[in-house]
Amino acid sequence: MSRTPVLRAAVVGTGHRAQLFTRGLAERPGHVVAALCDPSPTRMAFHNRLLAERGAPAATAWEPDRFTDLLAEEGIDEVVVTTVDAEHDRYIVPALKAGCRVVTEKPMTVDAGRCSRILDTVRETGNSLTVAFNYRFNPVHEKVRALLAGGAIGEVLSVHFEWLLDVRHGADYFRRWHREKRHSGGLMVHKSSHHFDLVNWWLADEPREAFGYGRLGFYGREAGERHGLRRDYDRAHGAEPAADDPFALDLAADATLRALYLDAERDDGYLRDRNVFDGPVTIEDDMSVLVRYARGATMTYHLTAYSPWEGYRVMFNGSAGRLELEVEVEESPWQPPLSRITSAVGAVHGDTAAEHAGGARLTLRPLWQPPEDVPLAVAHEAHGGGDPRMLDALFGPVGPAAPADTGAAAHPTATERDGALALAVGLAANRSFETGRPVRTDELIAG
Repeated sequence: MSRTPVLRAAVVGTGHRAQLFTRGLAERPGHVVAALCDPSPTRMAFHNRLLAERGAPAATAWEPDRFTDLLAEEGIDEVVVTTVDAEHDRYIVPALKAGCRVVTEKPMTVDAGRCSRILDTVRETGNSLTVAFNYRFNPVHEKVRALLAGGAIGEVLSVHFEWLLDVRHGADYFRRWHREKRHSGGLMVHKSSHHFDLVNWWLADEPREAFGYGRLGFYGREAGERHGLRRDYDRAHGAEPAADDPFALDLAADATLRALYLDAERDDGYLRDRNVFDGPVTIEDDMSVLVRYARGATMTYHLTAYSPWEGYRVMFNGSAGRLELEVEVEESPWQPPLSRITSAVGAVHGDTAAEHAGGARLTLRPLWQPPEDVPLAVAHEAHGGGDPRMLDALFGPVGPAAPADTGAAAHPTATERDGALALAVGLAANRSFETGRPVRTDELIAG
């Protein structure tokens, strides 16, 4: 009886999001987390505890500067990249050249130069790169794609998309490394790449041009003082003015946050609990974008990062009717005024349901016919159920596959081309914010 070969994996970047992949690989037959790579030994030790909890062997800890040695000496077959966004290419490129299969968290990268470097390496090596766009695997989003692809509203002529981040989840981007555009590309790249990939996938089309306006109007020192929201502290831990600030994050109150960030400060000096109303903040918190697609459809898109409730609305206008999606999932219809935020899980990070989680409604409005509510299977955990289904598609099921749940295996994961197209919209929007003119995507991403 032949044995299933075991693929040796390296997880690069061992912060909060990486837990999904460390656990997911440890739980799946045919995979072993052989190596961890991060500037912080403390964070890597935390991930080794995750492996031990699942009965998996400890992974070897490596420093980032020795990544190419890691690939060779550990005999790595697959690499998962979950580092700061601007560092993705630093690991994707050598891993592809070493013959590894690579999975990277979204966004694929943060600028045109790094994107070109990745695309060139994929072409040169012929090796596989997958971008972890988990929202594709949300059953609600799969239903939307099926209806549009089946011609439920005919030719799609326009899309109206509004995404609201509430004052827990939205604020979290302004207290950590994401607040500097050089690290994250701004929310147009780090967050909205999810949404741009969804629209590209829903329409089976490619973006050609974007125009937009963006501003920092709520977070940051100037806006915080203007609105009377700013407290005088640099970071929340140990700061008396942060004690009753609803925008402060209490690292010490959560075991995971303490282990991954507060205890790890001695390794790399990274502060996870900065004041959202202090500097430096170089990203926007309110963004409006108009996008034109290759076949002529347009999208109006708005991202708000300081809303009382969290969710999104997407409306498709077609030659045969209209499709309307309104969602309050993992996201919530309101946030109570807690004295302090005590966890980066759930409402803050968007990984699990908030205390007041809502639901979803999908309405089909054909021309000349009554509207129809489309039945939906709504999950409130793990990004609307997308995370576990994405892991199944990437690495196989934990156990025997459930015959009824074929969605994850049936639709394709996102390639490097998909990652580049999602990035192109965000980069074009950022350029438009600066120049005040429409920007063609091919000015930034070739091909």
